[in-house]
Formats: sequence, C-alpha cells, structure tokens
Amino acid sequence: MIPFLDLKVINAQYREELIEACTKVIDSGWYIQGNECKAFEEEFAKFCGAKYAIGVANGLDALTLIIRAYKEMGIIQDCDEVIVPSNTYIASILSISENNLVPVLVEPNINTYLLDPSKIEEKITSKTKAIMPVHLYGQTCEMDEINTIAKRHNLKVIEDSAQSHGAYYQDKRCGNLGDASGFSFYPGKNLGALGDGGTVTTNDEELAKTIKALGNYGSHKKYENIYRGINSRLDEMQAAMLRVKLRYLDKETVKRKETANYYLENIQNENIVLPTITTDSVWHLFVIRTSQREELQKYLLDNSIQTLIHYPLPPNKQKAYKEWNNKNYEISEKLHSEVLSLPISATQTLEEIKKIVRVINEFR
Repeated sequence: MIPFLDLKVINAQYREELIEACTKVIDSGWYIQGNECKAFEEEFAKFCGAKYAIGVANGLDALTLIIRAYKEMGIIQDCDEVIVPSNTYIASILSISENNLVPVLVEPNINTYLLDPSKIEEKITSKTKAIMPVHLYGQTCEMDEINTIAKRHNLKVIEDSAQSHGAYYQDKRCGNLGDASGFSFYPGKNLGALGDGGTVTTNDEELAKTIKALGNYGSHKKYENIYRGINSRLDEMQAAMLRVKLRYLDKETVKRKETANYYLENIQNENIVLPTITTDSVWHLFVIRTSQREELQKYLLDNSIQTLIHYPLPPNKQKAYKEWNNKNYEISEKLHSEVLSLPISATQTLEEIKKIVRVINEFR
C-alpha cells in the first residue's frame, strides 16, 4: 500500500536529532516558556522574514488570538465582519465566530481554489474589518490585489498560513504578506510537530505583545493579568523538535515540488483536472478534481494507493453553521464534491510516484 502520508517514515529521517533535542529539554528541567520556544520563535520569524513570532498551542488558536488581540487593541469590535474563503477548512471560520464576529464567505477562483480578489469588494460593508486569505493546499493567494483592496478600505489582512510554510509570493514568504499570520504545526503539515503546535507571525510590536499576553492567561508579568486570557503556549518539547525540522524544511519543499512537477507533466487523463498554479506552492497537498471521485478513489485503493478528500463538506453545509445551509456557493460546492488529494511527501520514492501516475492514467 502506498500511504497518503507516512509520518513515521518522515520523522525517522531525523530520529537521532529529535531524540537529542528531546533529551536536552528533559535534562533542562524547564518545559514551558523556556529557551527552546524562544529560540524557535526567533528562527521561525527570521525564516518568514517577519519581526516577531509567538508560539501558541495550535493553528486555530493562532488565528483566534490574532483577532482577539485586535479586539483588545480597539481595532475590531463584536459583530464586525471578516471576509474568508467559502471553501476553506472550518478552522479559519471558527476563529472568526469564536470572537463573536461575522464570517462573510467569498467564493474562490475555480482554477486555483484560492480566494478570488475580484469577488471581495462586493462583500465589503461598513462592518467589514479584515480579510482572511487562506493559502490553501500550499499555494499563496494573490496578495498584491488583496492588500490593495484592504488598504483602500482600511482593513486588516490576516493570513491563514496553516498549509503554506515557506511558500513565497514574489520575494516574500507567507507569514510576512499581511498584518499577521497564523501557522499550524499539526503533525501532517509541511513543518509538523510530533503533537500540536502553532505560531503567529507579525511585524506589529503591539500586536505581538498583546497576543503573547493573551495566550499566557492574559498576563505580561507573572500574577498580573491585564486581559481575560487563555492558556495557549507552544511547549518546550515541541519547540525543540520543530527547530530540528525547520532546518530541513526547504530541502523537503524541493522534493515536494519535484513530485508535483512529475504529476503535472505525466498525468494525462481526460477525466482528471490538474491543479492550476499561478503563484509559488509548497505543495502541502496535491489536489486533483474529477466528477467521478468516488469511483476513482475506490479504484486507486483497489490498486493499493491511499487518497484523502480535503474537504468533503463545504463550510456552508456544516451543521455548526446551519444558518448557511440553504445558501448557495456554487463554486465552493463544486470543488468540495470533486477534489481528491494524491499522496505527496518528501519521502515518496520515484517508484511510488510512477505507479500513481500509471494507475491514474489507466482509469476510465
């Protein structure tokens, strides 16, 4: 069986270094808010080209805390609106509604699957305070257009970079393309921890300080609480392992791009729609489309190839947001009914890649 993603094999590459990093943390006797987290924050900020990085517990918290900080700073208020793609993973939307704000869904481009800038301004109202572009599947959004719109309407730009670690837009990496950015280090991400983790990056010092305090019980100084905060911190063990894996991220991205290019050049099946790439992609996922998704997925599984669907149900059809269930988002719904993710990782062999291409090309 060719697995969709084999985390054991991926992390085995760095086994000795990971064990050494964990041992260092164990022997230090310091497990929360220590030197490893501080060092990772500095290294990841430099990697992204941002001034600040704040380690948090997970990617959802990263986005939630950005918005919460803007509320504490008086920039956003309850019931304000945030524009977000209609085909994103639910976490993007949860971060908005968790802050008692209104998510405003905007359709993606049918070819790139990314937030369509041409559809944004028609959804802007006097209550709109931010745009949340999602760099879905590892490809960066059209940030020049989005930032121009944001500037024209005095809106904040909050990047959801959970799937795009290291991706460039022109000469800048994601995490440095808007006012703030939220990253996830869920184990399956391109930069994955061996547990949960997340980070916020920004160039705004006040925002960074506010987020750091909010994630530490609302405290900037022990036993002094200036906000009603939460506990959301990147622990020392995960930070130490992320420091190891960050050193190899660009190398792994090169391998992902080689695999993606092989797929793009060699998959030739009229039943398959291949991804359209207009900006840089780090290929967190390689997503094809077909109206015969169930048949193709079963066929691939019968041929010992595991695939996944990202994502089978669009946000407007989720029970959690039943107020949207009767609304139509045609592009998003079409994508969610057709997308299928092929295996792609830095540890895939050429033999596996060739088999996947051959089997897909034989699908009728």
